[in-house]
Amino acid sequence: MLTLAVFLLCAASSVSAAAKGPRLNNNQLYKFSYTTEVLVDRTRGSKEGSAGYRISTDVDIHLVWRDPTNKDDQLIQLAISNVRIDHASRRSEQKNILHGSTAESVLGKTKLEALTKPFLVHLRNGKTKAFYSYWAEPATIKNLKRGLASLLQLQLNTGKVIENDVSGRCTVAYKAVEGQVTRTKILETCKTADTGFTTHSQVLGVSRKSSSVTKFTLEDGFIRSAKAEETHKVAVNARRSAAAKVVSRQALTLVGTEAGPLEAAGKDVAGVVKSIDAKLAAVGIIAEKAKSKCKGCPSLFEHWQAQQKLLEPASLSKATAPRSFLALIQSIRHASKDEILKVLKSASKTSLPQVVDAVTSSQTVASLDAMLEFLNFTDAKGLVLQERFLYACGFASHPNERMLQALLDISKGKIGSTDIKESVVIIMGALVNKLCQKGGCNLPTVVKVKKLILEGPDSTKVESEVQMYLLALKNSMLPEAIPIFTKYAESEVGAYNTIALTALQRYDVTLMTDEVKRTVNRVYHQNRRIYEKNVRAAAADVILSSNPSYTEVKNVLLSIGNLPHEMNKYMLSKIQDILRFQLPASKVIQQAMKDRISSNYDRFSKVGSSSAFSGFMAHSADVTSTYSLDILYSGSGILRRSNMNIYGASNGATLHGLQVAIEAQGLESLIGATPDEGEEDLESFSGMSALLFDVQLRPVTFFKGYSDLMSKMFSMTGEPMNVVKGLILLTDHSEMIQLQSGLRASAEFQGGLAIDISGGMEISLWYRESKTSVNNRGALVVTGNVTVDMDFLRAGVEVSFETEAALDFITTVQFSEYPFLVCMQMDKTTFPFSEYLTKYESLSSGKSVMSHKSKKQLVPGSEFPLHQENSNMCKKVFDSSW
Repeated sequence: MLTLAVFLLCAASSVSAAAKGPRLNNNQLYKFSYTTEVLVDRTRGSKEGSAGYRISTDVDIHLVWRDPTNKDDQLIQLAISNVRIDHASRRSEQKNILHGSTAESVLGKTKLEALTKPFLVHLRNGKTKAFYSYWAEPATIKNLKRGLASLLQLQLNTGKVIENDVSGRCTVAYKAVEGQVTRTKILETCKTADTGFTTHSQVLGVSRKSSSVTKFTLEDGFIRSAKAEETHKVAVNARRSAAAKVVSRQALTLVGTEAGPLEAAGKDVAGVVKSIDAKLAAVGIIAEKAKSKCKGCPSLFEHWQAQQKLLEPASLSKATAPRSFLALIQSIRHASKDEILKVLKSASKTSLPQVVDAVTSSQTVASLDAMLEFLNFTDAKGLVLQERFLYACGFASHPNERMLQALLDISKGKIGSTDIKESVVIIMGALVNKLCQKGGCNLPTVVKVKKLILEGPDSTKVESEVQMYLLALKNSMLPEAIPIFTKYAESEVGAYNTIALTALQRYDVTLMTDEVKRTVNRVYHQNRRIYEKNVRAAAADVILSSNPSYTEVKNVLLSIGNLPHEMNKYMLSKIQDILRFQLPASKVIQQAMKDRISSNYDRFSKVGSSSAFSGFMAHSADVTSTYSLDILYSGSGILRRSNMNIYGASNGATLHGLQVAIEAQGLESLIGATPDEGEEDLESFSGMSALLFDVQLRPVTFFKGYSDLMSKMFSMTGEPMNVVKGLILLTDHSEMIQLQSGLRASAEFQGGLAIDISGGMEISLWYRESKTSVNNRGALVVTGNVTVDMDFLRAGVEVSFETEAALDFITTVQFSEYPFLVCMQMDKTTFPFSEYLTKYESLSSGKSVMSHKSKKQLVPGSEFPLHQENSNMCKKVFDSSW
């Protein structure tokens, strides 16, 4: 028993004596060679090599003090010497900005002296407890020292641990095997003071993949070598070839040992440090921000003067417009309120709307303050600029509570234009949605706006105001709004029905309760009252997109044949489109169609011109883009509803990129036709509603009332009416990547879109023909910059792509006879697509080198396929026109 007790005591003492981290021998100087390099390039690399540089030094390390009671509690000194700076990859002399330079000529005498000044690291059990340097040293120099100090941090047993180093507070996994230790840093867990921002939409967003692995070999209890490699790849989700990477490497290799200084006397670390140099301070191991000043950069006003012509309306269809827009945003983000106001006040009348787009999209405190001071919402004449400001707020990539509060204040004040009043409230709904997505649903201002728009529909009897609040709720996507939409889906006002039903269709299927489904089915089947055709069609869309049951589908199938002529054809086309495109409801529809009562020739042979069709616009490994076209006519052959949608899907996320809906009603009297059931008393009306990048915009009215219709008909020029025009910041990603070496990389990805959406409706009583058109013009530029900037040396890469495109949707109807002839055309013009790669390196002295590569191609235009019936009809229309 005594023997066993002695054995256990010995075992316990041996465990406690085992080293937990690297240990330095007393009175010994360890001489190391150390290199750290950083390279930036596109992700797949390039023949000419990456941009970047390498810093090589000698490092002397020795023990200063050790706690007598704990051999793993050590204070060590590191001294850097013999500093060399080179390119990380081979360069010709012509492209070598470091040729003939020395460390002192690159760093400057002050920085070099600071870098070579010894510093101390307090290690306990292999972990850094404190990093001692000098507060007066430049941040870039302290960060380089922190990177070296962090390379000494390791534990000798396998396991996961949370530790602090230059990268922040990170979870780290260690694997120890016979004198070798592998340290894998889980970079996604690292927490730092740096906060960037990114686009809320995953489809339009940017993603980063990172890895960090360090391999240690040990000898005589201390580090023999340490090799670290860290990689960060940043890519545009919708086009992953538009990507850049930064690679950081460190290598610490033992060259030899020799007799070193004696261990210092002292009771604790603080006392020993003070005795060495009273100016040494514990400055923290986590990297600090290093502010770099742009030397020779133009002021905002100078930048604007150089870019102004590129932002005139005539240039908006060219890629130069969004590229200039993105550059202007970057300049505005570094400008003061007064500088921004100077540009706003000096801009020409034609370029000012584009400046408003850029200033609002910048989303800084100064830019918002400048806009609020510049715009006068009491002046109805400023409608264009006010609406451009509001739309830019709605499309904001990373809005904050302050922006929402500004709109709330505007809504409470005097507003000169009714249209602007409506837009303010509608856009507030969009901001609520984006803030809630970021976890800000309980912010005070968000709570206030939620209360305002949730109570809004029942707080007024004015039809336009009820629509305004419903559209705001549609933008907000609040689950609390579902009961409100359910209530208004059965309203006696057709406009309320349509908004409520189209809003319900945007919600996740899991939120569609039995009560919601019962209500929507009552609307479609007209169980309580008669509804307009377009309302019933919207109800059908909700039913068929909300995981319908077998009974629901069967009832929809049974209704075909008992509907108005054109709606019979529309529903039949809708069912066939779901089956052909294999949408989620296709399986239950196939099951229901096995019943011959609900699926037979009588039901599926209905004639008419209404249709529903879906197809692919683009399909790649990164993104899938689909379109759908739904056309519903009245029995007299006049358009009732036209709905065009474009969706984008990437990595399981979906973006409703575009919806343009044209509605018309009460036009039967023009051709002496009889209105359909439930539509006898409708006022003459035609208008357009647009939803862009998940944001519902204020609807536009072409005409309302018979007198307005007649005046518009006689003054019709055939020119389409503008629905939305401007510059939109689609992608906006900014982050600071702290590298383990102490260097810092900034990643800035922006995507800008110049867009012009217009639509119109023409009616010729003489030729008994109507034509509706939706014209989409756009130019897109996406740029991505990854830069490593150390004040004295800068290296970076820019990847970008751009395109200019046009998409037209035209519907021609000849109603001189029944069945009337309908031809739908959806055309994409031939468009250019260009990709660019730029790499650059520069010194603080101004010496620089830059390389460019580009790839350009023409993508042939095409007419998107629709169903065969449409092709046959178009042939007849054009033959008769001829």
